[in-house]
Amino acid sequence: MSKKLVAYFSASGVTANVAKTLAEAANADIYEIKPAVPYTREDLNWQNKQSRSSVEMSDKSSRPALNDTNANISEYDTIFVGFPIWWYVAPTIINTFLESYDFSGKTIILFATSGGSGFGKAVAGLKGSVSSDTVIKEGKILNGRPSKEELAVWVNSL
Repeated sequence: MSKKLVAYFSASGVTANVAKTLAEAANADIYEIKPAVPYTREDLNWQNKQSRSSVEMSDKSSRPALNDTNANISEYDTIFVGFPIWWYVAPTIINTFLESYDFSGKTIILFATSGGSGFGKAVAGLKGSVSSDTVIKEGKILNGRPSKEELAVWVNSL
């Protein structure tokens, strides 16, 4: 039986709620990906062209620093990585997270929350942040409040 981790970034708490339920459903450990400098409400205002999230999405060289790098990735075979979709891509803190650890030989299954879009270019935008022998799978958009039972069915189908 493989050991699983649910690692997630949540800007407003929506992805955090889903991640906690997913961790229970998958019998997985949980790890919050936190930026060294927390996002403010203004940073997350997608209508403001100067907001931090808008700048990160337009400037791919922008990589927010992590608050810590204490996730013991070597212990896990399967890592669920969750995040909100921002303009059809993952927030660049997810790239920072992936670039901060060795995911060689591991399977990463993405999950996301979104106000209305799908994964878009998220998978393609993350593949360059891990080694070529890391498997990244587009998982599922998990909007609303999926139940532990619904998530267990999804996890068992993988």
